[in-house]
Amino acid sequence: MLEFKNVSYSVAGKDILKDINLQIDDRFVAITGPNGSGKSTMAKLIAGIIAPTEGKIYMDGIDITDMSITERANAGISFAFQQPVRFKGITVKDLISLAAGKDTSVGEACAYLSEVGLCAKDYINREVDASLSGGELKRIEIAMINARGTKLSVFDEPEAGIDLWSFNNLIKVFEKMYERTKGMIVIISHQERILNIADKIIVLAGGTVADYGDKDTVFPKLMDVRAGCYVSNRS
Repeated sequence: MLEFKNVSYSVAGKDILKDINLQIDDRFVAITGPNGSGKSTMAKLIAGIIAPTEGKIYMDGIDITDMSITERANAGISFAFQQPVRFKGITVKDLISLAAGKDTSVGEACAYLSEVGLCAKDYINREVDASLSGGELKRIEIAMINARGTKLSVFDEPEAGIDLWSFNNLIKVFEKMYERTKGMIVIISHQERILNIADKIIVLAGGTVADYGDKDTVFPKLMDVRAGCYVSNRS
């Protein structure tokens, strides 16, 4: 279980997240909300890229607030960036092996690449550099997270840059990932098809939790936003 207790984050005097209290303990949890609502900030707080200004973050009852990125990775947290990092001189197979924590065979690496819709023979020995498109990097990053198989995987807009790859395939990757790891998957997304696979949906607005609940309760209200009739269950 991931828990936020009175978590706030401010930068240069501006409140980005304000007094967040949440307990996340479901298979798929989606975080959504308008631009600037604090979604990516929440993801970075989970990964340890930034530290909260106030409050505590717990995973399985252990205080991880002051843990470094490396310590959190070792504790079982994976994070996929909205814009994946390039690594000149490192091959795709190298990255998958690093993620898996072992020297993966070509067959194993190819299996992970195939799951994200990449022809393995065309990518296995390629460097993770500027020759790869943003969409290719995004798929490779998802393959890496899949290879890690951690208890908590956080994806910041995983659908970005993979327009030519069907959402159904992306959803299948998440489903297989869960079956393999039985770990929580937290997805930041605006896409209806991603939100629709979630067990729970967190709605952020203005740095606060505007709503949080079962997909069947929250999702229909999100679809009514354009009509101006969204009503939160939260007081």
